[in-house]
Amino acid sequence: MENIVLEARNVTKRFPGVLALANVNFRLVKGKVHALMGENGAGKSTLMKIIAGIYQADEGDVFLHGEKVVFHTPKQALANGISMIHQELSPILDMTIAENLFLGKEFCKGKFIDYRKMNSEATALMERVGVDLPPTMLMKELTVSQMQMIEIAKALAYNAEIIIMDEPSATITEREIANLFDIIQGLKEDGRCIVYITHKMDEVFKIADEITVFRDGEYIGTYDADEIDENQLVVKMVNRELTEIYPPKHNKATDEILRVENLCQKGVFEDISFTLRKGEILGFSGLMGSGRTEVMNALFGITHPTSGNIYINGEKVDKPNPRKIISKGIGYVTEDRKGNGLVLEMSVYDNTILPSLSKLSNKLGVVNKKKALKVAEEYREKLKIKTPGLQQTVKQLSGGNQQKIVLAKWLLQNPDIIIFDEPTRGIDVGAKTEIYKLVAGLAKEGKAIIFISSEMPEILGMSDRVIVFYEGKKTGELSSEEATQEKIMMYASDVEKGGV
Repeated sequence: MENIVLEARNVTKRFPGVLALANVNFRLVKGKVHALMGENGAGKSTLMKIIAGIYQADEGDVFLHGEKVVFHTPKQALANGISMIHQELSPILDMTIAENLFLGKEFCKGKFIDYRKMNSEATALMERVGVDLPPTMLMKELTVSQMQMIEIAKALAYNAEIIIMDEPSATITEREIANLFDIIQGLKEDGRCIVYITHKMDEVFKIADEITVFRDGEYIGTYDADEIDENQLVVKMVNRELTEIYPPKHNKATDEILRVENLCQKGVFEDISFTLRKGEILGFSGLMGSGRTEVMNALFGITHPTSGNIYINGEKVDKPNPRKIISKGIGYVTEDRKGNGLVLEMSVYDNTILPSLSKLSNKLGVVNKKKALKVAEEYREKLKIKTPGLQQTVKQLSGGNQQKIVLAKWLLQNPDIIIFDEPTRGIDVGAKTEIYKLVAGLAKEGKAIIFISSEMPEILGMSDRVIVFYEGKKTGELSSEEATQEKIMMYASDVEKGGV
């Protein structure tokens, strides 16, 4: 008989207006990686949060080594050997890496914290996950990718028997992902149980031993990874065939709408030049940390370039700031929806209309609520945002639905140029296809699109042209016909040390 470490039986969980889980089942076997798959809102993270003591089930039971358990706090779950790496990172930014790693279990000498030992242990943990950073560095000084690796190290620090990884690879580089898989293999060999939640199909079949599928809060089935293929898995997740993931390219770009000349930001990126035309999808590729997002932040006026020029419709933009750039017809779907894209404590309605308040208000600045509610509801339906209502607090929605709200607020603004920075990160395969169709449809309408992605198939499948970055420099520019995975990777790693 299999050595079952944990089992969830007939678990049900309700939130106001939402049945998140309906009699679902799940079990973990010692020394195996179990992938938990499903669309956004399928209930994957909800079940894991019940197991990790963040939520409590309304019905059903959880058994650990055959004994029924109910964890009322994450601390109780940790004490019983269950650790969780969360999809949404929440480090304490003004504390050091070491202080974050050992928060609540600091090393002490008498009444005082032993910082020397804590920093030494932090360094050893970081070495284990392939991170070379000073343990005294503040978390706010780290990139999102580095924060994710620290979160993985933190889970290892607990020496847990069960480690739940919710989208652990969403923000890390290919090298870091390879290192993560090595760590997971070592944990398997040590008899640990790994729950792996991801929307990246290739990862599932690289590391999973078993796969469980949830759909709309219901348990669909559990399968051996070598007995199911990617197409079968997608059908079970979304209950339909995805015959064409990427829409056909129309390649009908017209007039130039944006020109960037020799844009520089000292120590971040240098000498960046490119043009963008109406009706075009311009892909930006490169490894994480290559400078793509930093260039977009400068273009949007979030940061300030040290030199270079920006022209919109032939007109030079002096001292850009977000208000000015928005007024000139540019929208920016940022990669960090939690930090920059949404006000999590506000409602779906409030977030949707936020950039368009001036358009929805009278001369006295009073919002026409009837009109605002109407357009917010139109975009909720258009983007198929799963929410009990427009007054639902955004933080209570799944990551995929949060991302759709970010899209909705910029589409309502009706910009001429839209920057999409990692628009499908943390999004399930069905929702990805919807977003691809949406982006292609906008380009067909004549909108100019900048599409940034770390996923090579997206860049190849969506872009009319591709610009490649490496360490803050533009190293390549390829037409859709020229672009291949090999050529993009050559420029993204600057194999020939050549720029353009």
